[in-house]
Formats: sequence, C-alpha cells, structure tokens
Amino acid sequence: MAIQKRPTSTDVARLAGVSRTTVSFVLNDHPAAQISAATRARVLAAAEALGYAPNASARTLAVGASLVLGLVLRQRPEQVAVDALLPETLRGLTDAAREGGYRVMVEPLPPGDHSYTTLLRAHHVDGLVVSGPRADDRALVELQEDGFPLVLQGSLPGVAIPSVDVDNVSGAQRAVEHLIAVGHRRIACITNAPLAYTAAAERLAGYRAALEAAGIPYDEQLVAHADFDAASGHAAMGRLLRRGAVFSAVFAASDVVALGVIGAARAHRVRVPEQLAIVGFDDIPLAAHFDPPLTTVHLPAYELGSSVGRALIDRIAGRPVPPRSVLETQLVVRGSAPGPHGGEAGGNPPA
Repeated sequence: MAIQKRPTSTDVARLAGVSRTTVSFVLNDHPAAQISAATRARVLAAAEALGYAPNASARTLAVGASLVLGLVLRQRPEQVAVDALLPETLRGLTDAAREGGYRVMVEPLPPGDHSYTTLLRAHHVDGLVVSGPRADDRALVELQEDGFPLVLQGSLPGVAIPSVDVDNVSGAQRAVEHLIAVGHRRIACITNAPLAYTAAAERLAGYRAALEAAGIPYDEQLVAHADFDAASGHAAMGRLLRRGAVFSAVFAASDVVALGVIGAARAHRVRVPEQLAIVGFDDIPLAAHFDPPLTTVHLPAYELGSSVGRALIDRIAGRPVPPRSVLETQLVVRGSAPGPHGGEAGGNPPA
C-alpha cells in the first residue's frame, strides 16, 4: 500500500496563493507579522483542507524568540572573504546587537539564491539586515510584504523597507570633482560591482553628475565594470586599456577594486600616479598604505553597522524607524591623484 505524503507548508502556500513565509507567520501567530484578515483566513482554510500543522521546531522559530539578528550579504562567499570594510561594519552591528540583548549571525546569499525563508528556518533569526540589495531581488520584496522585520544596509528605490546607507552619489561626485579640479578631463570609471547592485549604480551616477557639471561629455568607452574584488578591478582596467580608451585618471568605485586597477596599470607599463591618477571609494584601513597612498572617499563603516543594527532592533520591537537614514562621506586626499603630468593611459586619442 502506498504511503500517503504528509502535506507541507509549500502545499499550503500553493493552495492559498501566498508565500511559505506567510504560511509560517499565520500558522505560528508570529507577533511581528502584519497580515490582513483575508489572507490569514485563506491560509487557515488551506491548512485545514490539507490537514497541515507546523512541527514544534518550526513553531519555536516563528514566534521570533531567538534573540539573533541575521546579516545577509548579497555576495558570493569568496567575495565576502575579501570585503575589507566588513570587519568594521560588523563591529558596529554586533555592538548595537549586544546593547539590545541580541547576537548576530552572518550569511552570504549570492545573486540568484533567493532562499530567505530557508535561511530564517535554518538559523532562527528574529530579523534581517540585508547588505548590498539588488534591484532584481523579488524574494526580498515578498519577505517584506509578509511583514518580517527587515532593514537594508544600502537602498532599494521603490521598496518600502527601511534603509541605512551612505550618500553614494554625492561621494562619487566629490571624488570625480577632485580629479577635475586638479586638471583631468579624460576620466575613466570602474564600478565596484555590476549595476544590479544599487550602490554601484549610484556611484556611477555620481561620476556622471560630476562630468555633466563640468561640461565634460560622458563617454561609455571610459566605463568598465568590476565585481567587488581586486582581480575584477585588474580585469576591468585591462579591458579599458585593450579597447584603446585614452584617460589620465580613474575613479575606481571601491578601494579593493582600485588595488586591482593599480596592478593592471603597472602590468601595462603605466606609471601611477605619474601617468595615471586614481581615486577610490570606501577608505579601507589599508588605503593609506597603498603605493601610492590612495585618495579615496571615507565611508563611516562602524557607524553604518551600528545604525542599521539599532534600526532593526527597533523594527523587531515595533518602534517607528525612519524610512531612510543617510550617513555622510568625506573625501580623503592622499598621493594617488595629482594633476596630469602630460602622460595618459591607453591608446591614441580619438580624432
């Protein structure tokens, strides 16, 4: 005789036309969930029709009593491993968590992996900080619609999730304005990440705004995209040089990427900073010890972590949280970005 399959929360979600997270919140009466009476009734009716009931461990998770905050990093594990700002950001987050009686769990969740629900069930967290949100992350929006406590470390325009961020646009604009002020006109941009990441798109927008304000035409041939680490910065710089683009300066939208840019320039016998000025973004602890010391945009990493931690604890407690908090950046001028000395990187300038 065939053994009848036990109904699952996925079955209930499919019958009710909702997400698995909504099913969990309704059946376990999650105190932080904000779910309409009609949706609640639909889930309960589906569960009754299927004969489904959550097990004890799922119920313990759903009532939100773990006293753990989750930090989800929307990067691959190998990218997280070289994130030079993460230790200081995490220090700020964990300090805020301890003050509120919480611990922190860190989890890389690469692009294409939308298993937030699995993450919540596996690690018993009461709320999530999502760092590096992407414009194509539909699962994050669904989780927010289910009423789970979320705060973004970054921004996601058009989505009603509280966020704590730096002003990426103005920081990048200030960096490029510095290059323009010391005499550069042909300025390349190497992004810190693919443009699906909102921070990368914003830093590119700041680059474009600085050019526009100075009356310098935007040239797409001077833009290349990196992917968080130094190796991708090295590769992006190589692509610029091979395509024959001519430039005397580079805005590298992260310091780690800038390190790869410097390495690629030297591999192509371009002297930094004599022939090529470079400005970064982030002001990682090693930036002052680059060769040459890196001019960069200082990002207040500790304050970013502590601010997002306090915001998430407030959300879990049901206290009001500002929809968007923006921390200021500051340009730090060092030795990597002098004015042009008559040399340029790249091939022959266009006629």
